[in-house]
Amino acid sequence: MLNQIEGTVQMIVIGADTHKRTHALAAVDAGTGRQRGARQVKAEEQGYLAAVRWGRGLDEERVWAIEDCRHVSRGFEQALIAAGERVVRVAPHRMGASRRGEREPGKSDQIDALAIASAVVKDGVERFPAAYLDQAAMEIRLLSDHRKDLVAERTRVQNRLRWHLLELCPELERSLGRGSLAQPRQLARVDRRLRRLPACARVRIAREQIAQLRDLTRRADALERELLVLVTAHRPQLLAETGCGALTAALLIGRTAGAERFPSDASFARQTGTAPIPCSSGQRHRHRLDRGGDRQLNHALHVIAITRARHDPATQAYLARKEAEGKGKKGALRCLKRHLARRFHYLLSLPAETPQRDPSNGAVHAAAPRPGDTRIVAAAPSLMPCVS
Repeated sequence: MLNQIEGTVQMIVIGADTHKRTHALAAVDAGTGRQRGARQVKAEEQGYLAAVRWGRGLDEERVWAIEDCRHVSRGFEQALIAAGERVVRVAPHRMGASRRGEREPGKSDQIDALAIASAVVKDGVERFPAAYLDQAAMEIRLLSDHRKDLVAERTRVQNRLRWHLLELCPELERSLGRGSLAQPRQLARVDRRLRRLPACARVRIAREQIAQLRDLTRRADALERELLVLVTAHRPQLLAETGCGALTAALLIGRTAGAERFPSDASFARQTGTAPIPCSSGQRHRHRLDRGGDRQLNHALHVIAITRARHDPATQAYLARKEAEGKGKKGALRCLKRHLARRFHYLLSLPAETPQRDPSNGAVHAAAPRPGDTRIVAAAPSLMPCVS
């Protein structure tokens, strides 16, 4: 029961359904599941203070459960943590499942807030990741997400340009391989060919799209270099791992948002979607892949696993041993990803490096290694306990 966690006699869970202008709150008794109160506050500083005062007036032991909608919940979450409150994040699908199980039909902000609190009461507060402030990780995540948006926009422009080239120069479009429009030399070749065509609206649009592609590529490459500097200054041990480059490390740092949120590597594995799910029946004992969790974190671990499987002899031997045990290729890869979740949870839990800024130009440099400091190198996944 929640009211027994950490030796508490009584506890309430305050669910928050966040929106741009208002936040709906609902407090539920963790022991009985009965609603203790509800109110709505404005999504501004005065509203945050009013929410804290209201929550403190309900009970001394309380946990705030906020639906994990980062763009509208971040300000409220940061205000609660700054006030010393305990905050957990609830994935939107968990709130939806809780609401479907309630007797009261319909949908409103108050119903959603009550469903969020009820989900935490039902499953246990320890099953949800705690909110944690990590400004360096937030900076890395914002830049990583921005670069991802630029790359997605570049892909859309490339597709539109191909359709125009199919009308203007079908043979030129057929000669362009996959991903060739991201290469400056290929863009220059296409641009030279378009200059020799008679002027028309389609040629003009195609040339403008080429200029747009060059700009998007230049900005994406600049962000990748900047992310490399930030990751090197913040978590250099990640870059020492086989298969973990700057972009993958930035994804791990930004999406984890502080490994302190996860009490164990098992909870981190659940968040990354790498925890095994039993699917046994009768005498057949099996585990299947988890399709839940943060799919971006899962993608990062998948990239590392595939890279190691192709280039790391120790990993190849590990996968061969798992396949010999009857797990199959997918089962062996799932075991590897679970091992990687344990490994990177450990690396992300280490104290972060303190970046040093150059007073002359403000550039960020990695801190000098301390005496006796040893860098972590890629370890072969040989002696690894496996749950499946």
